[in-house]
Amino acid sequence: MIPHPGGGHDRGPVPTAGDADSPRPTARAHLPRRPPAFTARAAPVPAGDAVLRRPVRTASSDPVRTASSDPVRTELSDPDATLGRTMNVSTNVPPSGPAEPLAQRLAELRGPAPQRTLNARSLAALAANPGCHRRAVLDAAGVDKSVLAARLGRPAPFGQSPFAIARGVIFESRLKADGYAPLLEPLRRHLGVPADGHVPLQVPDLLQRSGPAVRADRTIEALGRAAADPEAWTLLDHPMLRLDVAGSTAYLEPDALVVHGGRCTVVEIKSFPVLDGSADPAKVGAAARQAAVYVLALQHAAAAAAGQPLADDPYTEQRLPGSPRTSVLLVCPKDFGNRPTAVAVDVRRELATTRRQLTRMTGIDRLLGALPPGADFDLAADEDGAPARSTEELAASVEAVPAAYSPDCLSACELGFHCRAEARCGDRVEQLGRGVRGELGSIRTVAGALAAASGGAAGTACGTGAARDTRTDDPDSPHSPDDPDDPDDPDDPDDPDDADDADDAAERLAYAAALRAEALGIRA
Repeated sequence: MIPHPGGGHDRGPVPTAGDADSPRPTARAHLPRRPPAFTARAAPVPAGDAVLRRPVRTASSDPVRTASSDPVRTELSDPDATLGRTMNVSTNVPPSGPAEPLAQRLAELRGPAPQRTLNARSLAALAANPGCHRRAVLDAAGVDKSVLAARLGRPAPFGQSPFAIARGVIFESRLKADGYAPLLEPLRRHLGVPADGHVPLQVPDLLQRSGPAVRADRTIEALGRAAADPEAWTLLDHPMLRLDVAGSTAYLEPDALVVHGGRCTVVEIKSFPVLDGSADPAKVGAAARQAAVYVLALQHAAAAAAGQPLADDPYTEQRLPGSPRTSVLLVCPKDFGNRPTAVAVDVRRELATTRRQLTRMTGIDRLLGALPPGADFDLAADEDGAPARSTEELAASVEAVPAAYSPDCLSACELGFHCRAEARCGDRVEQLGRGVRGELGSIRTVAGALAAASGGAAGTACGTGAARDTRTDDPDSPHSPDDPDDPDDPDDPDDPDDADDADDAAERLAYAAALRAEALGIRA
């Protein structure tokens, strides 16, 4: 049994072939075609639609017919099919029509550099630290944080291993070879997919070469048609989902969806092995948090299609047409081979956490309004090949957006080492972790904490002064200055309650130091 994902700590990005921001080589085109054990058949569509030449597979005993003998028809009209074949972009901006003011502003911040789209892994990391305005702005603008960290002189020493990515692509291509026969084996055991000769498995064309907006519309259409027939079994291969994050649209791409009985189940394919029935808890936890983002996007889509609001309780499972189950299917290699095995993982706790954290995020438009004039994150080069922005200009733009650093950022964010250097230069207590930061209250610097522990008063003033340097303009942020004339402002230096809080924090810190000294047997 795989350990529950909540107990593991995500030590870094888990490379997989299911990321929307990495190119997906179509390995099926390079694999030999053999008669499948279980075959798929595309759903019939009205005559007159666009025709794409592909192999047709049936569940009957007839041999498999090739594309030259029987074409498969898409469920879109000719103009839509032409649009899907000609567009191959990856952007959060709608593919047609004028750009919205928010999207235009984000494009200006990014500059002409290629855009990095949000995916489930980046959203899971963003939800784990919703108070970090810096990451929220950079992710919404599509800035490549790895390149930005390198330009700032503190590149992240981690990343997606090309060997792990290649292993994931090979494993996924093997699962989907021969009419998805290897993948259907664990799906039969866990989801009850019928065996040969029964109800055929429908695999609609989702226009993989189209832009994200077209693919998302196509996925919603295919999901609605599949959910309308409770007796049918439908497999959506690499669907595209939408999710609104702080006013910005993110496009997410799960590995697969299985639709039956009016509901759908998220299928996540990972390349890390399951050894003797157990897997790495950290990797399982990262996969569960990633799958929870997909479930949340499907819940929003099902509620919008039904014209109903999303349930207030995140643990309440709305049984709407096309709504997802809160138990996802994780497919991994078994032991040291490539034979797939699957296990159901309950992601209700991860779903509730992700939903709560995303709702706490400040709107992107408010964060952009607080940026100084001329701030941008242009990483492109000019005509001579020199960077358009100097390192000093980029550093000033980055520092203009407040960050919420913690040691966990080192394994989840490419700018973690840059933010750690900022915390160390400012002597801030954030470098010691969220637990210490919460216990120290109004004391904001390490020197102030040490002075308070020794009974000095200078550390308290230093701590409150540092607090005024690290606060933001967001009233929802724990570092917000709000109104300087507000008598209820907890960070007002003239407020007597502020001194009481600092004295209380100093007293508790001194008491904790005394207990530690007593436990270690230290005599005064």
